Amino acid sequence: MNTTTRFKLSLMMFLEFFIWGAWFVTLGTFLGNNLQASGSEIASVFSTQSWGAIIAPFIIGLIADRYFNAEKILGILHLIGAFLMYQMYQSDEVGIFYTYVLSYMILYMPTLALVNSVAFNQMKDPEKEFANIRVWGTIGWILAGLSISFLFHWDSAEAISQGLLKNTFLLSGIAAFMLGIFSFTLPKTPPKVASTEKIKIGDLLGFDALKLLKDKNFAIFFVSSILICIPLAFYYQNAHPFLTDAGIENPTGKMAIGQISEALFLLLIPMFFVRFGFKKTILVGMLAWALRYVLFAYGNGADLSFMLIIGIALHGICYDFFFVSGQIYTNSKAGEKYKSAAQGLITLATYGLGMLIGFGVAGWITDNYKTLDGAIDWEMVWVIPAGISLVVFLLFALLFKNDNKTEIPTI
Repeated sequence: MNTTTRFKLSLMMFLEFFIWGAWFVTLGTFLGNNLQASGSEIASVFSTQSWGAIIAPFIIGLIADRYFNAEKILGILHLIGAFLMYQMYQSDEVGIFYTYVLSYMILYMPTLALVNSVAFNQMKDPEKEFANIRVWGTIGWILAGLSISFLFHWDSAEAISQGLLKNTFLLSGIAAFMLGIFSFTLPKTPPKVASTEKIKIGDLLGFDALKLLKDKNFAIFFVSSILICIPLAFYYQNAHPFLTDAGIENPTGKMAIGQISEALFLLLIPMFFVRFGFKKTILVGMLAWALRYVLFAYGNGADLSFMLIIGIALHGICYDFFFVSGQIYTNSKAGEKYKSAAQGLITLATYGLGMLIGFGVAGWITDNYKTLDGAIDWEMVWVIPAGISLVVFLLFALLFKNDNKTEIPTI
């Protein structure tokens, strides 16, 4: 891969995740403060991510893989996304905002697969080359958070009271417009499926991989993946409003610690696989979710603020040790014939079904656990997902049997 192509792919990844990180992290706080949304309304807005994940395979399978170059579809989706971001920036009522954010997520979620397609198409050895390109996406997400806290100060108490968090949508929209234009300069990535080839809905959703559920271990892992997404949704939906209420300064920038942790712990997964095996590695990830929420439940923004920071820093273990390990396990169990279908099925089950349930549960808990003065009872909001995580941990520990056939990746 030449230097120009490497630069283009890296910038593509940087902008792709800068866009997401610049508005999604602060979304819960924006909805509660700017639009006075209830817990259930906030849950509905966050669930648009799940609906986008469910619909994305149809956009990729029916359009991008059959009729048009991936880089051109990427450009068009981000240009439309920039317009929708501007509409979100101008919205002052949660119902109207929901319409725009749902439309946006239906268009954005397919771009996550498109940027990978563009990148992989230029690589001779993806296992060695992809991580060096993909890491720029994590850097983009981190810099988005740091910019909001330390450059623009939109998440300070005074700025939030003035409604300045809406500027995050303007920032994301500008980045989306830039990526939309830039996408047309990316390396050509033509369709991989003939437009005349028969369409099978089951193929788009990964249903061919359902036969893997005949394997008891894989079935246990599959169900556990859905269940663990329930507490995961609590973090995405409630972490920023919680840190803001707790009085943590620059909460958006400090939440970027989670992405830094994610990048670092990704490098440790191969070592854990070799030394402890898949089961223990994934159990560590599950236990980290429970520990994180206990720290959130009993920490505060004053003398125990270190507990909240540790909770954020645990994101690398929470995410990498479960989800990345799970992707590796799925890849190993599926075999060559069903690798793509199996990954699609797991994505649909987790980011689709699992988090859709999780956002709904998180919204209901937030609405129904209040203190006497009407404020959110954050201790209960975090104790409940901690308990769910612990139950999933125990079920997986008891039911899943050690499997030594999982391949160890090289990162």
